[in-house]
Amino acid sequence: MRTTGSPHDLPRSVLLALWLDARPSDGHALDRALQAVQRDDEPHTVSGWADTEVSLRDAMSSWCRHPIVSAALLPAPGDVAGVPAAVSAAAIDAGECVLVEAEGRSFAVVPVVEQFGSDLEPGHLVSWHVRDVPSWRTAVLGQIGSLADAERRLRTGLAQATEALAALDVARWRPDAAEAIVGLRSTAPAGWGPPSSLDPRRASVITTAMRLLTIVRLATEDDGGAVNLWQADQRSTALREIDRVARHALAAAATSPLGD
Repeated sequence: MRTTGSPHDLPRSVLLALWLDARPSDGHALDRALQAVQRDDEPHTVSGWADTEVSLRDAMSSWCRHPIVSAALLPAPGDVAGVPAAVSAAAIDAGECVLVEAEGRSFAVVPVVEQFGSDLEPGHLVSWHVRDVPSWRTAVLGQIGSLADAERRLRTGLAQATEALAALDVARWRPDAAEAIVGLRSTAPAGWGPPSSLDPRRASVITTAMRLLTIVRLATEDDGGAVNLWQADQRSTALREIDRVARHALAAAATSPLGD
């Protein structure tokens, strides 16, 4: 179930991976990590790690006592993007997952989100499901690429987005979307409490990737200015590629440095 707060919010898996990479070990650091990951959700739980369900705080405390590497992946139908086969269906359904190597285990953590309340006052119950998987580092680096790869692809993606939006004449058929896109130029992801140790390079890639994902969302909310099926297909193809580039870049930036 793909559920976030604001459309501009970072995926929960990205936030969790970033904080795991920062290895919060004391109580204060864990409090900051939990506040960043859980935001306005009910306290998150983790199943499949211990004999019984535990809190996310307890799971993170256990994982971060030892050397740890992590990656956040954002798969979509037709693009599993390095997700291990054992959790691919669940990860595609969620739109995200975290891969972790810690305490001698290699495992995937997939969030299951249940929404409750009203549209005006929504709430979320989040349970992270752990499953052991084979070592994933080589596959992730091969399919997602390094941070340097992400920076190069984002530059191309930004150019493609500008060209696609100009061709679609977004300002004419969606003036509200055009205004929102202009407003994204200097906007960081909402609700983001990054670790203080986060490399500015990674932060920049995350901000740019989220901007592109938001542009795609705004540009695909309706059929736009397309007047026939060919135009609609061309538009959809262009935006899908921009979406893929942005998701992969976000994953690269949310992955422990594995190569550059």
